[in-house]
Amino acid sequence: MLPKKYKNTHRSLKVKKTHSGLGMMTMEPIEKGGFVIEYVGTILTKNKADEHGGKYLFETSKNRFIDGSSRSNTARYLNHSCKPNCEVDIRGGHVLIFATRKIKAGEELEYDYGKEYFDEFIAPFGCRCGAKKHLY
Repeated sequence: MLPKKYKNTHRSLKVKKTHSGLGMMTMEPIEKGGFVIEYVGTILTKNKADEHGGKYLFETSKNRFIDGSSRSNTARYLNHSCKPNCEVDIRGGHVLIFATRKIKAGEELEYDYGKEYFDEFIAPFGCRCGAKKHLY
């Protein structure tokens, strides 16, 4: 069960056009270590996730995935960055996103999607995160 301190946290976040397509912006400052948003969606087994496929699958354990493709999952709009300002923490099957540094109002929220995702979905088209040096 997700702790209460994350359930009712409402940030002023907005989906906007960014350098890499649609992205999530914060309209208020977020402190370092501050909770940003939870990545939510339909829970799938590994077999169902393999059948389903797609860019919005988030693995929370060997046999549990979250299908975050629904537009109601606004966390899906956080883009990849090779110089991220957020990070993912999986707690009790929940995918929670936290700020890795103080984030100013108006900044885009981004995290590192990981090497496997990068190699499969980002590298073939080129990384558009804007970082001078890429992670992979």
